[in-house]
Amino acid sequence: MWGWLMGELVSGSRRVPLRTVDVAGESGYSVQQVRDLERLGVIPPAARSSNGYRSYTPLHVHALRAYRGLAAAVGPVTARRMLAELRTETIAEAASAINAVHVRLAREREEALRAQQALRAIQAEANATEFEHESDAMTITQLAGALNVRPSTLRFWEQEGLVTPERVTSLQARRYGLSAIRAARIVAALRGTGYSIPAVREIMGSLHQLDSLGRTQHILQQHLDQIATRTVALLRAGADLAAVVGDHGS
Repeated sequence: MWGWLMGELVSGSRRVPLRTVDVAGESGYSVQQVRDLERLGVIPPAARSSNGYRSYTPLHVHALRAYRGLAAAVGPVTARRMLAELRTETIAEAASAINAVHVRLAREREEALRAQQALRAIQAEANATEFEHESDAMTITQLAGALNVRPSTLRFWEQEGLVTPERVTSLQARRYGLSAIRAARIVAALRGTGYSIPAVREIMGSLHQLDSLGRTQHILQQHLDQIATRTVALLRAGADLAAVVGDHGS
């Protein structure tokens, strides 16, 4: 009965004063977390009565719920910054900021899917190739063009121990055989999805056999699953974000 009544108070248009314990119960946070998040600026400062007790409104509950979803989607630091900005922006500006998060998640998903496709192509090539021919090798310029990166990027990957070319001329020109080309393509795929150099190095260290490409595919699938979870969290926060933005604009 109490949960139903509180839901009516939060979802309705009436501004019924709420205690800290009420807000905690409705938002899913503890009383101390509500106070901490108020101190961090996630929610507006609560009104104080003459005896010092905090007095909240349904807007505070909406803001806390919105923060939960935003934090899951973009991280707590970015979520705190966004909520603080949403309270001062116009409706158009706030809607644009929220839409940008959706776009960012969609872009991350597209990049991860492209990486998966690239790794499948690499696996297919590896399974179809029994011998490495001289004509299969690439120069640094050719490989950079094929990967749509700069030659300096390939040299950086070499310095980091991610890709190891051969040097076959008196001028020490680089020559990339099939194994080096495959490694460069895997590095490009992982970097394209946002993996850091240390993370890529760890993954590449395990790719001593072609079967290990399956592990990389598994890592990318985990990344896709995480993006999906973050997207759902943002969708769940939608109504509460709308309440925060709508309150400011009203």
